[in-house]
Amino acid sequence: MNFEFFIARRVVASKEYKSSISAPIIKIAIVAIALGMIMMLIAIATGVGLQKKVREKVSAFNGDIIITNFDTNFSDDSQIPISTEQDFYPDFKLSENVIHIQKTATKTAVIRTETDFEGVIVKGVGSDYNWQYFEDFLVEGKLPDYQTKAMSNEILLSEYFANRLQLALGDKVLAYFFEEQSQKAPRTRAFTISGIYNSGFQQFDAQFIIADLRHIQRLNKWEPSEIGAFELFVDDFDNIDAINNTIYNNVGSTLDTQTIRGKFYSIFEWLDLFDFNIGLIIVMMIVVAGFNMITALLVLILERTKMIGVLKALGSNDWSVRKIFIYNAMYLVGVGLFWGNLIGIGLLILQQQFNLFPLNPDTYYVDQAPVYLHWSYVLALNAGTFVLCFIILLIPSYIISKISPVRAIRFE
Repeated sequence: MNFEFFIARRVVASKEYKSSISAPIIKIAIVAIALGMIMMLIAIATGVGLQKKVREKVSAFNGDIIITNFDTNFSDDSQIPISTEQDFYPDFKLSENVIHIQKTATKTAVIRTETDFEGVIVKGVGSDYNWQYFEDFLVEGKLPDYQTKAMSNEILLSEYFANRLQLALGDKVLAYFFEEQSQKAPRTRAFTISGIYNSGFQQFDAQFIIADLRHIQRLNKWEPSEIGAFELFVDDFDNIDAINNTIYNNVGSTLDTQTIRGKFYSIFEWLDLFDFNIGLIIVMMIVVAGFNMITALLVLILERTKMIGVLKALGSNDWSVRKIFIYNAMYLVGVGLFWGNLIGIGLLILQQQFNLFPLNPDTYYVDQAPVYLHWSYVLALNAGTFVLCFIILLIPSYIISKISPVRAIRFE
């Protein structure tokens, strides 16, 4: 084994090798490995990053699983109230995968200014609301405080509405609430803008304002213990359908559950396409890198035919000689992987820190290419590429067993 490694290192390090005709081909193979690794890292980091970021934004406005009255059709104005006096609230024990539960209600309204008006969905939230995502979305002002005993008039308005209606932080906003199938005049509520947010997800920014849940309860003439829906957050989104089934079977016959995958089916179907694209890129990069390494190994074997003949004449068997060239080729693969990881991870870190590559939020729901870096897939990519290249290189190395020592020594 030590002898074979010594020979392999001598092949790589020799001046003859560095000045030989195979040198540019070897360099091309190393570059191909490096570029392949860079492309695979970027594909996974940005693809998974986009999936996670979009899912987080959908969850921020809807939760992961929604519990409503069974007769509710999930519209914003036809919610049939649910009592908060449930066995699963406020401590949710029906599934260990649920990490948070919060009460909400929605109602449509029209915001009117002196010059314009916009239709909105007023989402009422309470003291148990998870503000984690909106802390990241906040661009101006502060989050509303709904912990007080008195009903709060503070609202969180999207930057989209602020720009369209020319509203600023601290402005008063009049919202008009219309009753379904009623000829009565709309009821008016005066709100104060305490904060302005921008999620980058215009589909939601152009719909929601966040207000105190007690406003919705009063407008709907509900009791303080009645709400429109419960929103649940889970710790394993990939297993959300199974978690939803468990919850559905245990919440009672009068309540229904729905996942955001089901509610926003088209968005998540689009996100699922990224898995196929990522897989396709990985396969293509490994195939390209593999063919380049095969070419490099064949050229190296051809160039070292006389050395192969000498080693066989000295008593080396075919597998021993094959291992010399395989080790040499794998050393080159390792060099390519090193530079590929260095450049690829470096680019991803730069994107994380400085957002160098913007995206169109109307198409991708984010304004910057999100990056998800994790050691698990980096190691898996490197190990998988290394092993696959090793298996691929076993095939061309078989040519060595067909080389005759006598003819090889005479080879020019």
